Amino acid sequence: MRWFAAEERVAHDYSFALLPVPALMQRQLAAAFARRIAPGSGIGSLSAVRHQYVAVQRFCTFLAGLPDPPPDCSALAPSHIDAFLVYCRGDNGVVREWFRLIKAMLRVCDSLTPAVSVKVREPSPKNVPVSRKTSYSRAEFTRIAQAARSDLRRAATRIRANRALLARYRAGTVADTDRRCELLDFVDVHGDVPRYDGVTKWGQVVAKGWVTQGGFGSVPDIMSWLSLSAVELAAAAILLAVMTGQNPSVIKGTPAKHHRGDGYVDDGLATVIIDVHKPRRGRRAYMNAVLADVPDWISVPANPDRLTSRDQLHTPFGVYALLHELTMSARQRCGSDRLLVGYHGCGGTGIGRGFRPLGSREPLENWSNSRRVPSDAGDAPLRVTLDRLRLTFVELHQKPVAHTEETLVNEYLGRNRGNLVAYRDVVEAALQEEVTKARSRAVIDVLTKEELAQANPKELAAAHGLNADVFKRMLARELDTVMVACTDNVNSPFTGPDQPCSASFMMCLGCPCARALPHHLPVQVLVHDHLEARKSHMTPLVWVQRFGLPHAQLTDLLDRHDPIDIADARAGATPDQRRLVERFVNRELDIR
Repeated sequence: MRWFAAEERVAHDYSFALLPVPALMQRQLAAAFARRIAPGSGIGSLSAVRHQYVAVQRFCTFLAGLPDPPPDCSALAPSHIDAFLVYCRGDNGVVREWFRLIKAMLRVCDSLTPAVSVKVREPSPKNVPVSRKTSYSRAEFTRIAQAARSDLRRAATRIRANRALLARYRAGTVADTDRRCELLDFVDVHGDVPRYDGVTKWGQVVAKGWVTQGGFGSVPDIMSWLSLSAVELAAAAILLAVMTGQNPSVIKGTPAKHHRGDGYVDDGLATVIIDVHKPRRGRRAYMNAVLADVPDWISVPANPDRLTSRDQLHTPFGVYALLHELTMSARQRCGSDRLLVGYHGCGGTGIGRGFRPLGSREPLENWSNSRRVPSDAGDAPLRVTLDRLRLTFVELHQKPVAHTEETLVNEYLGRNRGNLVAYRDVVEAALQEEVTKARSRAVIDVLTKEELAQANPKELAAAHGLNADVFKRMLARELDTVMVACTDNVNSPFTGPDQPCSASFMMCLGCPCARALPHHLPVQVLVHDHLEARKSHMTPLVWVQRFGLPHAQLTDLLDRHDPIDIADARAGATPDQRRLVERFVNRELDIR
């Protein structure tokens, strides 16, 4: 079966003829595999397709080892699924991913019996992670960024110096006494070092003796004279993750093709717009990312005044621009349209040997092992991964990156325990500030149902600072806004005198012109409930900044009512009131 990787624009073949099962089952599994990875299935990355194929291989190996292997998929029984679960369970009790992937693929298989179809739709056992993925601290995040920047600065200095040397050599202004310039020119022209024509018995094409014995270093060292090495590509990916917080697949697939949003204007803010692809998002997989020439102040040194013009690696635009320059020749050599392309120590033969985009995790692991960035604990060095860098980015910036605020809260921050105590302190301080602000502002004047039933209207109006006509209109509900009644629309503290008030209806909670009547209670309760519900859709800090003040004001207002009245108001809210609150909290009533 041939599958085309959209992000690589190349084909990958997966053979089902070699699987240790009968030919009929091979064809049935191949058909199910094709449906599972088809466009629109949510699987679009090369790694996801590979994992699915490995799961098929493991499943077939398991079936082949049974005393009585099934001849085709229609002969599968629920007991086979249960036995495969035992096969996939590791020594620590954790079920390998193969089990979930096989069940997902068998759900689209046409040859299963009804009993097996039901079996593969049962929930898979949940794994309890042995170790929870956590973010780096801010200090660790900064040290990782500094190490990656140092690598890229050295690479830029080396490549630019060698390009300048090559230009002088071709111009005839440099004497090549040790054949270094000759080798540099050969590498630039052929994309490889000079090699012997023959092939060894191990299938290797050996570099010529004057290359290996000339004191130039190893072949990967020589090839890195004009291109980034695999480890330097890892440093580039790490710095892009630090700057943008994007997914590992998005980082590795960053395109070289881009649009300059600033139009190359000298005095404008330099901006690059690129297309990124997240296959799991389905029809929303394609999106744009903006890389601006604005420093990321979280990862800069402690004293930002020390930044100079050479520190272009402190902005997303600067990182992208430098990488675009350093990888240009490598992209041309292998015909790739990706940004992160360099020389790898192994590869094919002929032109383009060893040049390919960053794809595997091995260069990232090699970078982590060689740089040994110290941890805050001071014991073992940090293990640097792109997914932990993304987790740290969204925690420190408190904003979603190519996902919703709800995903940020539940999938990233909710499961991260890296710096939870410090974050709680920040949220608590912000919430206390909003509560203090609410209590220092005007408290809404509340008219109870007992007052309205017993008091003289004129005396009650005077007691609440209103004239009789305004009081009469207020009781007739002619002055209602959303949660209260407004007694003086043209003398609001939020606008100028004799000007109609244009403030949000949420501002009524702190306005001296507002009066709360019993019939407002259902709407007040519903708005309070909606603000509470918004907590699960955004980060705690963002919720406090957006809704902390009105929530505190409504809480104080509702505390002045009997809990039974509040429960009755919630239960007795009319459909019109519920629709009004929905429109209000969704900002459909705002003046735009």
